[in-house]
Amino acid sequence: MKKLLVVLGILFSGCVAAQSWPSKPIRYIVPFPPGAFNDTLARTLAAELPKTLGQQVIVDNRPGGNTIIGTEMAAKSPPDGYTLFGAALPFSVIQSLYKTSFDVT
Repeated sequence: MKKLLVVLGILFSGCVAAQSWPSKPIRYIVPFPPGAFNDTLARTLAAELPKTLGQQVIVDNRPGGNTIIGTEMAAKSPPDGYTLFGAALPFSVIQSLYKTSFDVT
């Protein structure tokens, strides 16, 4: 039975083509205002990552609510690998201080 599965796997592996990633721009959500350390770090990475990935990285600042606004936006983004999130210290304690619609654990 194992041999049959291996043979079938080999036969059908030619039918599967891997998609190239990334095929569209990547969004980098920063839950801090422009000019903050986290924003500076994100913009530095956004300038360097396209050299390796071949796609643009867009920094999306979403400050406010003690990082809840940006964190919630990242948590609700599609799990497709095209969203990065710049977490910081408040991210680790946010769940214990505020009632949120997402779980950071």
